Amino acid sequence: MGILKTRKNKKFSYTPRYYDNKGEDGSPFEIKHKFDDYRKTVGDNKGLKSKFVDALDDLKNNRDKEVNKRLIIIIAILILIFLFIIEFDLSIFFSK
Repeated sequence: MGILKTRKNKKFSYTPRYYDNKGEDGSPFEIKHKFDDYRKTVGDNKGLKSKFVDALDDLKNNRDKEVNKRLIIIIAILILIFLFIIEFDLSIFFSK
């Protein structure tokens, strides 16, 4: 080992034990989620607006309406907690 020479990394030809080389993905190390093919929100989105539009489309096309109701209730509760923390006066919404 010389002073001016850098050490080279070792290269191994490792293949996993239960790897089928004829698979559809090609790489055994690629991680792909189960529902990526069915969702629009997964993938390369360029900007914030396109991400938001894709998320709204995914929410509208969701067939499970109970999940949508639950999501709206959770968002409403979080907004009320935020308004309570910043001491927002809710009495302006109610008439006397």
